[in-house]
Amino acid sequence: MSGPDLHNPLKAALARGEFQLGLWLALADPYSAEIVAGAGFDWLLIDGEHAPNDVRSTLAVLQALAAYPVAPIVRPPVGQTHLLKQYLDLGVQTLLVPMVESGAQARELVAATRYPPRGVRGVGSAIARASRWNAVPDYLDRADEQVCLLVQVESAAGLAALDDILAVEGVDGVFIGPADLSASLGHLGNPAHPDVQAAILDAVRRTRAAGKAAGILCTEAQVPHYRASGCTFIAAGVDTTLLARAARDLAGNIHVQTDGEGQSGPY
Repeated sequence: MSGPDLHNPLKAALARGEFQLGLWLALADPYSAEIVAGAGFDWLLIDGEHAPNDVRSTLAVLQALAAYPVAPIVRPPVGQTHLLKQYLDLGVQTLLVPMVESGAQARELVAATRYPPRGVRGVGSAIARASRWNAVPDYLDRADEQVCLLVQVESAAGLAALDDILAVEGVDGVFIGPADLSASLGHLGNPAHPDVQAAILDAVRRTRAAGKAAGILCTEAQVPHYRASGCTFIAAGVDTTLLARAARDLAGNIHVQTDGEGQSGPY
């Protein structure tokens, strides 16, 4: 959310079936987030499940991203009602909830992101950044329609319940988690295994057939494959990986160039 406008452009783009390219933010720092905010991605995911982000650090990253034309997504560590309420009050409009394994769980998540009578979200807009501290006209009446709920299906149980999850009104999309899914299917560390890939492609097909957006995290080289398979929101990398790879490449290249050369002082 930026300014007083409640419109969620990512939700609208996904509803239209438009491809949206993203990047994972795991460095848990607003400065590094701002560096990539203007790089050309449609969305950036602030990870609170595996990265060291809490509510306050997530707020700092949201504030850093607010000046840029990029949509923030927040992944909480778990889909608990009280935690989702905190993120929503920060102004988060798009949530990616991990480890969703049943239609009942999906319905609980929808309820957690909507005000009564549609849901159970607590009302505290007067002290919430989401409403700009009640500066957004009719926030309570309009907030629900702009929430974008994306759920992660990343286990055998989740796959078994996929049709039930897809039938839940208020779920905007399904994101496949290849790493956890491969582990759940008995192929730990091997998301490229044919059984895992077949399960992913089938899940994407079923998700799109249900009229929902399908997403995944993959490498740059895999983007064309998954896009052709029907994924409409794809994260093409992780900021930690980008930094680690660039640092290793730099050090390795210099060591190769200087290997065997005589030692000399700094001058």
